[in-house]
Amino acid sequence: MAAQRTPLPGFGAPAVGFDTPFEMLEACHERVQRTLGLLQRLIAYLHTDGCDESARQAARDVLRYFDIAAPLHHEDEEMHVFPPLLENGTPEVLAAVLRLQADHHAMHTHWQEARERLQALAHQQMDAFTSDDEVLFGRFARGYDVHISTEEDLVYPAARALLGPQALADMAQDMRRRRGAIA
Repeated sequence: MAAQRTPLPGFGAPAVGFDTPFEMLEACHERVQRTLGLLQRLIAYLHTDGCDESARQAARDVLRYFDIAAPLHHEDEEMHVFPPLLENGTPEVLAAVLRLQADHHAMHTHWQEARERLQALAHQQMDAFTSDDEVLFGRFARGYDVHISTEEDLVYPAARALLGPQALADMAQDMRRRRGAIA
């Protein structure tokens, strides 16, 4: 009797409304962490169960999130969160924002490298990751650890304190528009 394989499910999450843009940004962080968790489970799955359609779907799920949602999230921050802090933030917050902007650039670069490997798996051009691929995925994932905590613990609270109701409404409207949620 063959061992039954445990599929690699994607994920679903309750939606957060655009009317609370900072909560939406934090929900994106949760999705980032879940998607990185899926990537780790995919790597482990390939070691134990090999490549099958479940593994390829997991790769497609990771690709979809980091190709579509993550760039929009970074744009939200670059357009709405960082500018008021660069203008009016404390020295500590200003330094943090400059690090976060550098992180966004590094994350984009690391994603392009990781993306190639995931695409190859998703499109049946390869059936396993090399140890170098796994190092690359680890570097990509680690980039989010301090980044997320800096945003949630320091930068978002500082931005919330600076942004008034109209700025938050404009932020929410822009987030909707860029995601195609309004005409």
